[in-house]
Amino acid sequence: MDFSVTDFNVRLRTIRLREVVLAIVIGFVLNVVLVVIFPTLGEGDLIIMPLFVFVLLFFIWALKGTHGLSDDFSKLFERDNRREIFYIFLINLLFVFLIVAFFANLDILFGSAYPDMEPLMDFTPTYYDTSSLVLEVITSIILAPIIEELLFRGVLFNRLKIRTGIVAAMIISSFIFAIGHEFGGITSAFLFGICMCIIYLKTDNILMTMSIHFLNNLVAVLLEVGNADAFLFQMPLAPITLLLSIVSGLLILVYIFEETKRLRA
Repeated sequence: MDFSVTDFNVRLRTIRLREVVLAIVIGFVLNVVLVVIFPTLGEGDLIIMPLFVFVLLFFIWALKGTHGLSDDFSKLFERDNRREIFYIFLINLLFVFLIVAFFANLDILFGSAYPDMEPLMDFTPTYYDTSSLVLEVITSIILAPIIEELLFRGVLFNRLKIRTGIVAAMIISSFIFAIGHEFGGITSAFLFGICMCIIYLKTDNILMTMSIHFLNNLVAVLLEVGNADAFLFQMPLAPITLLLSIVSGLLILVYIFEETKRLRA
């Protein structure tokens, strides 16, 4: 990284992959040490909390002394940016439902024909105690959008596009981002990553992608806590949910095609 650069967005682009990898390795080692010293950290999602915090501290240190972040924040509220944030958030969120809605509809079809068949999907409600809910809010809603956007778009995508070009960098960085998600969400995470790369390229504002990522994770956690699958993926809403997911997927593909063509022009 180049500490002589004082602009936030430019400094972010100077952070090298090896510097981030080193920070992650150190964070992982410290994470293991802390789990050994404090075994309760090894329970559930707590196991990754020290690593998340260390990586966040690395970015705070790497970007200290820069300016321009307040201007980026104010741009989030410009009308065109607000519309794009909401639109990309909405179509990506609805597309996430596609896999679940597809199998839920299969359950409904085969269940009506074969009542004794074991369902493909399990919609057993998930209950959170207070501590688990607080941890989910901190990791999924607050830390994940900040760290993942800085890491995958701010550093990985920026460094790759220098070597491979824009399109290849979008594909590679989004694929690496996607494989960190559960199997059913890899496709939606990959397309989400592509959209985030496009937004970042268009605006040179990492807060734009963080905002969309934050909204996406916030609503996902709220739906999970509220056990929304109890009605979204069962009759009579399951076919409607599937249709909305398919339409959203098509809108995402159109957005990616049109914006990529415009960026390459």
